[in-house]
Amino acid sequence: MEKLLEMAAKAADQAEVYAREGRSSEVVFENAELHDIKGEMASGLSLRVIKGGRLGFAHTRNMKSREELLANALAALGGGVEALFDFPSKPPKAALKTFDPGIEGVSSADLVEECGRLTGELKAGTRGEIAAGAYSFDGTLRIANTRGLDVWARASECGQRVGAIFPGSACEIGAVFKAKALAPAPRPMLDQVCWLFNAGQRAVEPPGGRMKVLFMPEAMLTLAWRVMHGASARSVYEKVSPLADKVGERVFSPEFTVTDDATDDLRPGARPFDDEGVSTERLVLVEKGVFKGFYNDLNYAKKLGEQPTGHGYRTAMWGGDPLELKPFPWLSHLRFEPGKKTLRELVAMMDRGIILCGALGPHSGNIPNGDYSVGVAPGLYVERGEILGRVKDAMVSGNVYETLKNVVALGDTPAPAMGGLFPPLLCDNVSVTC
Repeated sequence: MEKLLEMAAKAADQAEVYAREGRSSEVVFENAELHDIKGEMASGLSLRVIKGGRLGFAHTRNMKSREELLANALAALGGGVEALFDFPSKPPKAALKTFDPGIEGVSSADLVEECGRLTGELKAGTRGEIAAGAYSFDGTLRIANTRGLDVWARASECGQRVGAIFPGSACEIGAVFKAKALAPAPRPMLDQVCWLFNAGQRAVEPPGGRMKVLFMPEAMLTLAWRVMHGASARSVYEKVSPLADKVGERVFSPEFTVTDDATDDLRPGARPFDDEGVSTERLVLVEKGVFKGFYNDLNYAKKLGEQPTGHGYRTAMWGGDPLELKPFPWLSHLRFEPGKKTLRELVAMMDRGIILCGALGPHSGNIPNGDYSVGVAPGLYVERGEILGRVKDAMVSGNVYETLKNVVALGDTPAPAMGGLFPPLLCDNVSVTC
């Protein structure tokens, strides 16, 4: 990296090298039997250069091709991408415990054994087809630039996912557990999957209309994606954020608080710095319904005349190789703060409604405007606090800025899911079409 930076410093005004290496293992169970085992070791780096107010970018997995990488990054300057920002020079504010040495002893056999335990316990409690998976990851990230910044972090993560699939469908009641090293998925998580799955054995056809909807963590991307879009500095700059002039105003229910905290190292995935080397810190986006402000990266912070918030990440909603992606504003540690109700208490509060256990098509609808329309996949119908059965061919639709004004209560146990960490969230007056 040092040699590459030295070369780039002579050819550009500023340069940044982003290097990753990691080891991962994954096992997959289908119908409670081992289906696949994968293992991967990967390393590579990418180079960003700034010259004359323009940005060049290139990446490689050939660690010896410095000259070619630099030539490609300089050639990319011809694309005319504007870069009026400077790379950071300040180190992270605090060190975090992002790595558990226990990860080094985790083998594929250990992951297979854990999945076997999970599927065995679910088979004992349900009659469905059981799916499960587990993975482990140990990786290092280093970012250095020509302004004197040189930071690195090592991270570890293990995760398990289980699901009970309804016969004749691809719909499942699922749950995810994550830790910094291999740890048994908790029994209450498995009990919840069994309870909801068994309660949905009978198919029902309820009338549609306005009713309560209990958004489970696996369906929360529907709401989270739209909140993320509205709170992004990029959306403000492009003049497509409904929150652009709402800072300090009560936009959502007082029950609703949203944070993003990459410094919470009690959980896996903590980061002392983002993918541009900017120090991370806890950011409150919504506090008891009041919108507090936007998140940004170096680029959009400069364009809007703001300070960077440490949210420049090389990612995308559906994944992707960080080496191939350029940073942009992103909430990588989004969290809907929990409430005080257990899941069973939330269900008991439903006079009539749907438990949305999974959402089909969270990307559909006008995301900048906050609109959504998702298939219920699966959903459970509730009357007078009792689950009567599973709903087929239903849709839940609305606008996130209206739905989140009608929050009744939130669950007390957040769970990891696509998009962040979420508790169950009960809303009233949501449109359901059956």
